[in-house]
Amino acid sequence: EPAKASNLAALGVRVRRGDFDDAASLVDAFEGATQVLIVSSNARAYGGDPIAQHRTAIEAARRAGARRLVYTSHMAASASSQFPPMLDHAATEAMLADSGLAWTALRNGFYAASGVALLGDAKNTGIVEAPADGKVSWTAHADLAEAAAATLANEGSFEGPTPPLTGSEALDLADLAEAASRAWGRPVRRGLIGEDELRARMAKRGLPPIVGEIAVGLYRASRAGEFAAVDPTLERLIGRSPARVASFIA
Repeated sequence: EPAKASNLAALGVRVRRGDFDDAASLVDAFEGATQVLIVSSNARAYGGDPIAQHRTAIEAARRAGARRLVYTSHMAASASSQFPPMLDHAATEAMLADSGLAWTALRNGFYAASGVALLGDAKNTGIVEAPADGKVSWTAHADLAEAAAATLANEGSFEGPTPPLTGSEALDLADLAEAASRAWGRPVRRGLIGEDELRARMAKRGLPPIVGEIAVGLYRASRAGEFAAVDPTLERLIGRSPARVASFIA
């Protein structure tokens, strides 16, 4: 939506429209680029096909003459992950490897904003109810964006997948509930529900079944330790300690 970048256009920046579902628009958007940063699509949650969209973007970058692709992947990208989006990341990394271009996959940690969202209405109810979970290295969007910029500014600093780009600690929902208790000055406890109950609650909110399955997969994958790794690479890239999820809760 070019209008959203009107402030940049006013500074003389050329604003280009690019649509994952319009290959011609991407070729035009990528004109003259030596590197292209592809931010992963979340179309799967809306019944779309992120793999097809990523393939379109990769091909458009090649047609535009780019020499490197940088892709926002995930620390748990795997063809065997229990969290469905990780399968899409793994498939996209395979396409990047077959693209004939140099490529970097930013193995981002799990977004801290998602951890805050999982608290739901706990500020009012005093309870965080969800299936059993595991530790997650919650990571700030802003820190990951800065790491992407640093990677682009130092082309070739990573070939293929990066190490996990994570925050400095791994926390489960019980830890987040404890942090919320401290931040809000009121008790917040962790409650357990089954996977079927989670699906039912999400359906009651009008969410499509696929969103419920993605949510269930999140808890299964976290229990399996898929998101628990903590790595110093992000701190090195941004030159400071990564933000902690407790600051977002506060």
